[in-house]
Amino acid sequence: EELNLKYGAHHVIKLFSPVTMCMAVVVATISSITYYTEKGTYLVYTPFHEETEDVGTLAWQALANAGIMLGVIAVMTGLLVLAYKYRCTKLIHGWLFMSSLMLLFLFSYLYLAEVLKAYNLPMDYITLAIVIWNFGMVGMISIYWKAPLLLQQAYLIFISALMALIFIKYLPDWTTWAVLAVISLWDLFAVLAPFGPLRILVETAQERNEQIFPSLIYSSGMVYALVGMADTEGEAPVAPRRQGRTGSAGAEERAEGEVSAQTRPQGGEDARDGFSDTWVRENDERSRQRSARVSQTGAGPRSGVRTELVEEEEEDKGVKLGLGDFIFYSILVGKASSYGDWNTTLACFVAILIGLCLTLVFLALFRRALPALPISITFGLIFYFLTKEIVTPFCDALSSQQIFI
Repeated sequence: EELNLKYGAHHVIKLFSPVTMCMAVVVATISSITYYTEKGTYLVYTPFHEETEDVGTLAWQALANAGIMLGVIAVMTGLLVLAYKYRCTKLIHGWLFMSSLMLLFLFSYLYLAEVLKAYNLPMDYITLAIVIWNFGMVGMISIYWKAPLLLQQAYLIFISALMALIFIKYLPDWTTWAVLAVISLWDLFAVLAPFGPLRILVETAQERNEQIFPSLIYSSGMVYALVGMADTEGEAPVAPRRQGRTGSAGAEERAEGEVSAQTRPQGGEDARDGFSDTWVRENDERSRQRSARVSQTGAGPRSGVRTELVEEEEEDKGVKLGLGDFIFYSILVGKASSYGDWNTTLACFVAILIGLCLTLVFLALFRRALPALPISITFGLIFYFLTKEIVTPFCDALSSQQIFI
């Protein structure tokens, strides 16, 4: 049977662009602002500060710190899944809201202050407060309510870059590499294991036909409640088409959502996005059922009556990636760039994109939730150490002998 891939080059580019921008922001910041490469203060989860030259001691301290970090991540992820499973939505939204509030106000203020210091730019505190207030409030509205898609995506990319910079600054050197290795293994377990917390979260969201929290997911499509108006007598409002989201803790593929016949995109757009005619035909029946439900919902009030249509099913033609994947990709590239070697930085960048591309291929083949960290981080770590220990010394030796290839 011929395999119809649901993701074309258009969707790959949609995912590569934000990942590239996030890593570029981190690398540019690391290269121009020394604040994020200065050590001395560490996270409370890393009690071993690696203040020795002994390799064995550094190794066990890094592994111990990584184990503690992994334990904290596992416990927090488990609490999130339990709260979602038992519908403690207010607790989850409050938790995420406060986290976003701190990132968009406190840490954004610290970031802007360091940028102003690095470039010797004057700004008074009144102007600074106005800038931070507007930036933070627009960000909260964009993430948790409604905003243009590009604006929402820009804020999610900035938040991911900011978190990556925080980890780079407050994690010891060896611990950073150990954390990247163990978090890839954790991502593999959490998404693929039968009792993995992220797998349970995704399956529960699919059973309830709900979207995963927007502050945790970067999406190539917009999903929020739509408000319709019945303006003409006897005419029921028709819900407009929305881009869907596919992906979870790394990337996820779903096939439940469809779009009505009146609002289905034309064949040219389907072909561009990698959707075959077979895929469209297979969804006709459920598309008609969904159209009938929407029409029935809007058929009550007539002219001048405001009705709210909350679409609970979306057309799954987009891709989405967890913000954690953005963060750890950027940590890897940012940490490589902090040593000032552009060979290793570019090698890690290319390795991550290759791994992400392979993940998308496996996603299209297996058509299920897949972790996005293991392949990319493994490639990144291999490329980093090979480039640092082999390629860079080789290039230096050639340069010192004035041999050009």
